[in-house]
Amino acid sequence: MGKTYAHLLAGFKQGKKIKIFLHLTVWIIILILPAYLIYLDDSHDTFFLNRTYMQILLYAFIFYVNYLWLTPKLFFRGKKVLYFIVSVLLVGMMTFINELTFKAFDDHPHNFQGQPTGNQFRPDMGFPGNPPMGELFKKKSPPKSWPMYNFILTTLFISGFGMGLCFSDKLMKNEKERKEAEKEKLNTELAFLKNQINPHFFFNTLNNIYSLVQISVEDGQKAILHLSKLMRYLLYETESGDKLLSQEIDFIQTYIELMRLRISEKVQIEIQFPEEYKDFSLPPLLFLPFIENAFKHGISYRRQSYVKIHLDIIQEMIVFECSNSIGNKGEDLVKSDYGIGLENVKKRLNLIYPAKHKLTIDESETEFSIYLTIDIPKAEV
Repeated sequence: MGKTYAHLLAGFKQGKKIKIFLHLTVWIIILILPAYLIYLDDSHDTFFLNRTYMQILLYAFIFYVNYLWLTPKLFFRGKKVLYFIVSVLLVGMMTFINELTFKAFDDHPHNFQGQPTGNQFRPDMGFPGNPPMGELFKKKSPPKSWPMYNFILTTLFISGFGMGLCFSDKLMKNEKERKEAEKEKLNTELAFLKNQINPHFFFNTLNNIYSLVQISVEDGQKAILHLSKLMRYLLYETESGDKLLSQEIDFIQTYIELMRLRISEKVQIEIQFPEEYKDFSLPPLLFLPFIENAFKHGISYRRQSYVKIHLDIIQEMIVFECSNSIGNKGEDLVKSDYGIGLENVKKRLNLIYPAKHKLTIDESETEFSIYLTIDIPKAEV
């Protein structure tokens, strides 16, 4: 639990740093842009610059009040009427301040330094064959109240943008919490399924050893030694999460050696594991239920039988094949009597590798076979 909390806290801090960096970057660009435009125009219009920065300050204030307080504290908590009232009051107050500052800056003469350049558009300038620019401005001059309307419209747009961004943050947070909840549920289900596998495995193995001791005490002692090694892996090693493929192969080989002690020479065991491969992690006991099922239902003490187990790594994919012979129906295998192991491993595969594995189970009159492929994450190959 502490590990999960630390992971969540680290992710939250990282996300917060990225968000602050993005906000700072956007505002730096916005602050640099007016000065850059003045530099290109070569007019050194301090009136335009001061007015622009003052409006940027007002816009920033409206944005962050809406983004950090109004939307999360009022709108998201169901106080929508109060939210709209406060928003209207805020826009009105900012508009009033904007008009005051406009008059304050407008009382001072505009500071144009240097001679007009080709980039400066003045009302008294014209172009050959065209009416004077002054005449155009006289015909289409906007009303005196237009700057105020423009400020109000821009303010409403910024308020809406702040609300939208807050909604986006909330959706991302809810999605992250949902994924974390799914992950916790996944871990809980996997732990439950693994706990089901262990008793099932021990129950079958102890039955095998009990039968073996009646035949040979020496073989029974070897079986107990093998079982103790398996128990150590099951009870201690698998509790720490994913294990290396090499450890799983060692475990499977020990299990097979344990099974060899109780079978006759009529049973053919064919095993194939990769000799050279780059080790990687995977969930423990993923292949055991298939192998356990093969030995449980594929062995006959009265006629020839076989168990074949192949595991290989092919093109960033685990390929696992397991097949066993089947005697007369009703003698060695009863339909739907495959034990809980196979159902558990199906659930585990669906939980751990959704859309990244393919499991095929075939049953004929004489053979029961399993073909499993799992895509290996590229980072682990």
